[in-house]
Amino acid sequence: MAAIEVAGLTKRYGETVANEDLTFDVESGEIFGYLGPNGAGKTTTIRTLLGFQSPTAGTARLLGHDVRDEGDLLAAKADLGYLPGDPAFDGSVTGRTVLDYQASLKGDTRRDELLELFDPPLDRKIRAYSSGNRQMLGIVQTFMHDPDLVVMDEPTSGLDPLKQGLLNDFLRTERDRGVTVFFSSHVLSEVRQVCDRVGIIRDGELVALEDVETLLRRGGKRVRVTTREALTEADLELDGVVEFEQVGETTQFTYTGDYNDLLNALSAFELLDLEIDEPPLEDVFMHFYGE
Repeated sequence: MAAIEVAGLTKRYGETVANEDLTFDVESGEIFGYLGPNGAGKTTTIRTLLGFQSPTAGTARLLGHDVRDEGDLLAAKADLGYLPGDPAFDGSVTGRTVLDYQASLKGDTRRDELLELFDPPLDRKIRAYSSGNRQMLGIVQTFMHDPDLVVMDEPTSGLDPLKQGLLNDFLRTERDRGVTVFFSSHVLSEVRQVCDRVGIIRDGELVALEDVETLLRRGGKRVRVTTREALTEADLELDGVVEFEQVGETTQFTYTGDYNDLLNALSAFELLDLEIDEPPLEDVFMHFYGE
């Protein structure tokens, strides 16, 4: 059984369409990245999945439970962890008070273990917390009852690079334990480090759904070639040559076609240097967003 099943999920606010006919599954025991820039509809999807708002059309199931049914959704939440994009804690209480209260509601079998990794100052009032400390408190709260499914909205927000790396390692370990992780992000550098599959949302619609390696292949390779005489675009009239740039005798472009065809075309010129690398994930992302 998939941990998350989404079928035709649509959410409109008057004339504004925030999510349009979303259909995808998240398999049990995988890390699924839900990607898109701010305003693409990621948080709307999460709020609908968690029952904070009702879908206009379509449905979704969490751990087999229908999110449109309040009682069914409540049963799912017993095995669910949720980290919002901006955890809102009462600033007048300490972090320890927050965790004690959450423990009374859902348990805290992993609390001590998590506090060894993520160490917010528990005896300080939350109003004095940095954004990173609030995020770490939120991470501990999310996982301390040992959920089967975790939904995270921009989970590395506010964390320094060391804590970001620690969180990524932790998420991979949780996946290996069988936990399903669904997280939204616009930080593409996180994707390859932790995700098994990704969905890309654009203007409320799902425009790609595939594993990370396939996503990178679709994004092509970044080619940098230096020749004795400068190349022109006419010299490389091949399917798959995009983003052609030239500085002196060095030419750069992204190539999504057959590499044998590319090498055959380049063999007609005197090459001084040739590099073929994976493009930055930001460039891959632009293939789905264009302008």
